[in-house]
Amino acid sequence: MKNIDSKTHTRGESIYLDDIPLLQGTLFGAAFGSPIAHGHIKNLDISIAEKIPGVVKIFTAKDITGENQIGGIVPDEVLFAEHEVDFCGMPIAFVIAETEDAARAAVKKIAVEIDPLPVITDPREAQAIDQLIVPPRTFILGDIDNAWKQCAYIFEGVAETNGQEHLYIETQGAYAIPQESGGVKIYSSTQSPRATQQASCKVTGLAMHQVEVDVSRLGGGFGGKEDQANAWAAMCALATYILKRPVKYSLHRMEDMVMTGKRHAYSSDFKIGLNRDLKIIAYEATFFQNAGAAADLSPAVLERTLFHCTNSYFVPNVKAKAYSCRTHLPPNTAFRGFGGPQGMFVIESAIAKAAENLGIDASVIQKKNLLNTGDEYPYGQIAVSEANRCWEKAETLYDIAAVKEEIKVFNAENALYKKGMALMPICFGISFTNTMMNQARALVHVFNDGSVTVTTGAIEMGQGVNTKILQVVAKVFSIGEDKIKIQTTSTHKIANSSPSAASATADLNGKATLMACNVIKERLLSVAADAMNVPVSEIELNDEKVCVKGVTCDWDWKRLVMAAFLKRVNLSEHAHYVTPEIHYDKLKEKGHPFAYHVYGTAIVIVTVDCLRGIYEFDAVKMVHDFGDSMNTPIDRGQIEGGVVQGIGWMTMEELVFDKDGKLRSNTLSAYKVPDIYSVPKKIEIDALQPTQDNLAIFRSKAVGEPPLMYGIGAYFALRNAIKAFNPKAEIDFAAPMTPEKTLMALYSKPLNQSKENEQATGHLAVNP
Repeated sequence: MKNIDSKTHTRGESIYLDDIPLLQGTLFGAAFGSPIAHGHIKNLDISIAEKIPGVVKIFTAKDITGENQIGGIVPDEVLFAEHEVDFCGMPIAFVIAETEDAARAAVKKIAVEIDPLPVITDPREAQAIDQLIVPPRTFILGDIDNAWKQCAYIFEGVAETNGQEHLYIETQGAYAIPQESGGVKIYSSTQSPRATQQASCKVTGLAMHQVEVDVSRLGGGFGGKEDQANAWAAMCALATYILKRPVKYSLHRMEDMVMTGKRHAYSSDFKIGLNRDLKIIAYEATFFQNAGAAADLSPAVLERTLFHCTNSYFVPNVKAKAYSCRTHLPPNTAFRGFGGPQGMFVIESAIAKAAENLGIDASVIQKKNLLNTGDEYPYGQIAVSEANRCWEKAETLYDIAAVKEEIKVFNAENALYKKGMALMPICFGISFTNTMMNQARALVHVFNDGSVTVTTGAIEMGQGVNTKILQVVAKVFSIGEDKIKIQTTSTHKIANSSPSAASATADLNGKATLMACNVIKERLLSVAADAMNVPVSEIELNDEKVCVKGVTCDWDWKRLVMAAFLKRVNLSEHAHYVTPEIHYDKLKEKGHPFAYHVYGTAIVIVTVDCLRGIYEFDAVKMVHDFGDSMNTPIDRGQIEGGVVQGIGWMTMEELVFDKDGKLRSNTLSAYKVPDIYSVPKKIEIDALQPTQDNLAIFRSKAVGEPPLMYGIGAYFALRNAIKAFNPKAEIDFAAPMTPEKTLMALYSKPLNQSKENEQATGHLAVNP
């Protein structure tokens, strides 16, 4: 089935926030953000701004009718700065005017006097002075202290990953409309209607039944609208609640880039130990997460970093410790992969360092240590692994041995162009790591003309979840897609919903929809069985027809529905689904947090122009663990997009904050994302044939986040190409590997090393 939005998208008819017709009397908002990253507010002068023609009111912290707090996991984030500012762009005031131009003009006339305070942008510096969001967490498996004695080789190092701008096409925004009895309805570009509702209620002082959040679709999210949408909705809700007029605020692109959080940058230490058979015996990692100025979702992101710290490998002895460090940057937040990619990059760096020091290909170590079914993850869950099957199929299907030989020949024949290849296995757990969030509801109505509507907590943001939910309905009822409509997501229709995140949206909401449809279907089959005087087991639905013992009768879908309606049978159902089997004890750091895992192996091939430092990715070839894909075109689209986004993070997307905490890469001329000219020349995807059951909807495994991690292979392919040109090149394990960094690495001078500093640089033979 095609994506059900494809027609309206291509015709320009899909409704996004900015397409909602404005009510008469709508006002417009614009936020005034702090010009510096850290300081005490001495004076805020809004007098000149208030005199701008068209300005209705300027809101500050003193105007809040509820609580000046929008923090979720940790209540540490105010809506408006009142006494102290903690990052550049932190909202201090909110201008409301008759026009958008007037509101933005007034923002420029607001003056604030701030006494500067020291600015911290480095997470290690924050950790050193105990500036932590939450206490550190540690995962332990085996006996790490004694395991080092069993290692023939030990390597240590540092790995760094930068952040990443979400750059969704539709910026953040909200449109609040007053309702009767003092209520507020908010149209919001949010991935989490419940979180947006709760934040707006906290700020206004209203109860949740008085605030409705409604979402048609998003123009992209990638995690950036899971919690970060809350502030803008709360501002609009507050203004609407007080002024009793509709208020709209859509952020300008540069506002969005400056005022919102990104993917978390990490600085990490690693130590890896192998025996002479190249089995990883011990692995230790310490992660310093740059959380920014407030918690947002950082504790949960940190948790998933720990869950994925060993990627696709079984390591019997592990110690992974993670610090969530408070700095003076915008609060960082969810981003596709949610901390998992940062954890995976570190162990891949450790393996690469070991391989380089031992003079072997990293793939030798990777393959020897892949997870097998029955192995234990560092958090206690037992693996049901497809890691080896994916790797072995990729080796055979794409003839990796031949590719390596071709690269060797190419590099020997070309002085100024070098190719590099890397293999990137992935293992990604599917479920919210907060067990409570693994729940969903669906409301299904069958109308007496045979048409059907479905409302769930799922947010459509380009990933095709509404199409998959429609497929569930069509399959259960055996009716055409033209008879089914997916309604907007509303907190008044589906309450207490979890965000559309964690790659679990289709599973959770699809399973709830399946439950609701099955209940209605059983009622309908009973009606037909009674009318035909046969057992229910002999009735089935097929292509909008009623069949008895497999033979089509003269009842069609519409007649069946009308018969049920006339018999006063309930044609509606509100179902509730919770993921079974999962649990996790944070005190012990052990449990079974994931419903299942997604596996895969990618081969990434790059060609580097060694004179200029520029590069092209020749191919990314994958064997991916789809399960039984229920919509192959959508799933393949998600994989291709994820791969390219991952490559962007590893190569060209470079966030730059200066020492004063100001974002310097604040335009699309300074912050580069992959375009049509920078994507791989060839992307090949092969589906691993499933051999085991899983808890996904119709066994169709999640595809939202796992493919992004294939992009990590791009960094290591570049590294290998650079080493082919300059075998002694000094290359830090630091991403992104931009063309500028590539050029510098190509012509870097190796350090003079002595035996005395050999251990410090990473190579130590413990048991010669």
